[in-house]
Amino acid sequence: MKKLFIVVTLALFSLPAFCQTDKDDIKKAINTMFDAMRKGDSTMLKSVFADGLAFQGVNTKPDGTNVLENEKPDGFIKAVGTPHKEIWDERITFGDIKVDGPLASVWTPYKFYLGKTFSHCGIDFFQLMKTATGWKIVYIIDTRRKDNCPE
Repeated sequence: MKKLFIVVTLALFSLPAFCQTDKDDIKKAINTMFDAMRKGDSTMLKSVFADGLAFQGVNTKPDGTNVLENEKPDGFIKAVGTPHKEIWDERITFGDIKVDGPLASVWTPYKFYLGKTFSHCGIDFFQLMKTATGWKIVYIIDTRRKDNCPE
């Protein structure tokens, strides 16, 4: 009976560690994406994208209406891997991370800089899937604005 109690107690104390590991691995996948952008490395970028990745953006038109824009991941990957004058530096803060088995969602406020010059800010929302090779990004949607940015 004493051995059973010890085993059950150790298992219960280990559960938070397993959840934390997934959250750490999820953060690593997202950080790898932004490291790839800063380095201009499309191979590194593709390493964290799942097949069938979907990109969307919510933009506000000058008249104040919001529009959903579908973007092509291949165009983004090519743009990242094409040499550019300024470093693309998207600085994020991890917000809410939810995990249910092989599915995760992540909310990250961000500020985007071209080199040292502020460009815009918004929210990135990621959906990730746990695969045999680790967490992969399957969906990204974001907002973009030049004011009312998080501090």
